[in-house]
Parts: sequence; C-alpha cells; structure tokens
Amino acid sequence: MVSESEGFGINTDLLETNVLNLAVVIGVLVYFGSDILGGALKSRKELVLKSLADADNKFQEATDKLNQAKAQFESAKLKAGEIRAQGLVTAEQSSKKLLERVEQDIKRLDEVRLATIRFEEEKAVSDICQRVSRLALEQAIEKLTGQLNPALQKRIVQLNITLLSSLAVK
Repeated sequence: MVSESEGFGINTDLLETNVLNLAVVIGVLVYFGSDILGGALKSRKELVLKSLADADNKFQEATDKLNQAKAQFESAKLKAGEIRAQGLVTAEQSSKKLLERVEQDIKRLDEVRLATIRFEEEKAVSDICQRVSRLALEQAIEKLTGQLNPALQKRIVQLNITLLSSLAVK
C-alpha cells in the first residue's frame, strides 16, 4: 500500500477525488491561466480598441469626403445653372442681333429695289424722250423738206448768214 500512495499525482477518479485536489487544480489554473488569459484578453482588447479607433477615423474621413463631395456637387450644380442661364441670355441676345441684321438687310434690299426701279423708270423715260425727239425731228425734217423750195432755201441761208455775221461783229 505504501507504494501506491508514494508520489504526487492527480487522482482522475471523480468519485475518489477530494476537494483538496480540485482546489489545487483550480488554483493552478487561476494563477497561471489568469496571466495568460489576461494577457490574451488585454492584447485582444487593445486590438479591438485600435480597430474601433481606425474604423472611427475611416468613418470620419469618409464623412468628411462625403461632405466635400456634396459641397462640390452643389457648387457644380449652381455653376451649371449659371452657365445654363448665361447660355439662354446669350442665345436671346444672338437671336435679337440676328433679327436686327435681317431687318437691316431687308431694308437695304428694299432700298436697292426701289433705286433699281427708279433707275429703270428714268432710263425708260430717257429712252422714250430720245425716241420722241428723234421722231419729232424726223417729222420736222420731212415736213420742211417737203415745203422747201429753192427760193425759200435761199432766203433761209441769207437769214442765217445775216444772223451769224451780226453775232460775229459783237
């Protein structure tokens, strides 16, 4: 029997174990396990806190970037509205200028048309006057030729000579 009780060992038979053996095992586990478990929990806690801080920083950065993007979007929206309004004003001004130029061109064309009509009328009147004058001259010459006899011709020539000589003396 002495040989069985010599040495230190753990009795694995649950019915034969006593409270002392359980206290020793639990004490050893608490003493050595608390440092290991405490260190592991502490490093895990630090890792979790660091991860939370990083996540919070990233969230804050993302929020800042989102706010900046929103501000840029609003600025771009306002600028687009200004450009659109300016485009409408420019289009309206261009349209007015174009209409004014078209009206001026129409007035100029009317003036040219009226001037052309006046010129053609004057040309036609001039042509008619020339034809009437030529016709009247031809008729007068024919009439005179038919009425002139040698005595009348002699008398006209003498009158013209007298008239010319009186003009030459003066």
